[in-house]
Amino acid sequence: MATKHEQILHYIDELPVGQKISVRQIAKALSVSEGTAYRAIKEAENKGYVSTIERVGTIRIERKKKENIEKLTFAEVVNIVDGQVLGGRTGLHKTLNKFVIGAMELDAMMRYTEAGNLLIVGNRVKAHELALKAGAAVLITGGFDTVDAIKRLADELQMPIISTSYDTFTVATMINRAIYDQLIKKEILLVEDILIPTERTEVLRVGNTIENWTTLNRQTKHSRFPVVDENMRLQGMVTSRDILGLSADTQIEKVMTKSPIFTGEKTSVASAAHMMVWEGIELLPVVDNRNILIGIISRQDVLKALQMSQRQPQVGETIDDVIANQMNVIQGEDKFECEVTPQMTNHLGTISYGVFTALVIEAANRALRGYKRGELVVENMSVYFLKPVQLESILTIAPNILEVGRKFGKVEIDVFNEGKLVGKAMLMCQLLER
Repeated sequence: MATKHEQILHYIDELPVGQKISVRQIAKALSVSEGTAYRAIKEAENKGYVSTIERVGTIRIERKKKENIEKLTFAEVVNIVDGQVLGGRTGLHKTLNKFVIGAMELDAMMRYTEAGNLLIVGNRVKAHELALKAGAAVLITGGFDTVDAIKRLADELQMPIISTSYDTFTVATMINRAIYDQLIKKEILLVEDILIPTERTEVLRVGNTIENWTTLNRQTKHSRFPVVDENMRLQGMVTSRDILGLSADTQIEKVMTKSPIFTGEKTSVASAAHMMVWEGIELLPVVDNRNILIGIISRQDVLKALQMSQRQPQVGETIDDVIANQMNVIQGEDKFECEVTPQMTNHLGTISYGVFTALVIEAANRALRGYKRGELVVENMSVYFLKPVQLESILTIAPNILEVGRKFGKVEIDVFNEGKLVGKAMLMCQLLER
């Protein structure tokens, strides 16, 4: 039977998109405490189908698929620009396709403004009206208001009209940055993207015996199974090694590994891979924040997903991507060159400590690829920053592999600028084979 928490989540999920939600309303509708309702609403927000907006409240929004993550909802725009909703609240769940800056004549502005757009403009009431009628939302900059007739029109057309105190340039930069951050998130594979859900997962129950394990083993050809209680909470893991030499009527809970290692659905696949290799685990249970089993991942699925992600086109660029693109091999030598760009510097105009660390990790990764095909996970690292490195300096990075085994590597790295040693690093790495 579903718990109260699960019933509330199901109730929220069934609400129409755009519906306003409150703790008191949920508590009254389902006869639960306000504390229970609040926790469920927060989980729904974490799962991405509820959004809370200051001065508006909590509303049901459409859950985004991974392929549409780069699209922002108007509700998210309100939070990004610290805005105030003047009208059209029922349209906050809708997504914007692109934003248009209204710094032109009215006719020209309307040629670029289409349904699903966000027009960023000042206190130009006629522009507000025409944009709404074209099916676009409006973001008024400079803290300006609009007339009541426009607010009523926004309510009627269910398209938001929002006011923010920021100027047009700042707002455009903030929204662009948010879209860019979403693109980077889209690239990061999470456990939820590859897990096998519980509906397709065979599990053993507390109270089962080794005979039940044998039956599942014959049916699935698998030898590892999670053990759950009547509420699907994870209790343990059992493998073929645990049952060797025991009678068929032995209780599973007597032989299972209690409090097994598990992961969450929002964990990155790379972190899960690291955990599985480090702990020697072939199968990892995936649980939610209440320890309820929601699926499993296997080591094979994880490594396959990592290989596939490396073949995908890049759409958002992190500082690691910038470093990887800047670093070039010096012909005829086992060394690399990299120019210090403005993105790599701190407020003093010298290379930041974090960027320097990323540089030596990238160099170690490339050096070890000559010995092993796979990815590197740093276990231990000592970095010595000897001299500041100025903007536009050309660095020479010289990795020296001291030791490499089947799963581990040790690399020493010297970094030079104009022939002078400016930094050193020593890395102990774990290697994830492809």
